[in-house]
Amino acid sequence: MSAQSAGSSAAPIQAPVQTEEMILDAAEVDLNDLLWLKRPLVVFADSPADPRYVQQMQLLTERLDVLDERDVVIVTDTDPDARSQPRRQLRPRGFMTVVLAKDGSVVLRKPEPWAVRELTRNIDKLPLRQQEVRDRRDALRQ
Repeated sequence: MSAQSAGSSAAPIQAPVQTEEMILDAAEVDLNDLLWLKRPLVVFADSPADPRYVQQMQLLTERLDVLDERDVVIVTDTDPDARSQPRRQLRPRGFMTVVLAKDGSVVLRKPEPWAVRELTRNIDKLPLRQQEVRDRRDALRQ
């Protein structure tokens, strides 16, 4: 959904969540391109075989719909040697999950997998997210 359509008064029609649109490779992402559009959830690991990475991705992919409602995009980085822009900016050590607000500020960092419920509770506490919920509710009343 574009930033312009997010403010329209008509209720959006929910299309099925496309995994390839929500899960991005860090090598192809500049976090600055997502400012004010998405909430990046960056999952770092030193290898795609890291059990914590595997568990985190399983938890996330089971609830993509809930994350999509909150404008979350998942950025994965399992190659420390590639020195991706997200890795240079956030400087993880080993496995780490980082949630960024739409303004680019770090909301959460955790060196272990998060349940989607924990993530969404923290996202829902953000002032911008609360405003989005109020705006959506007001649009439905009209």
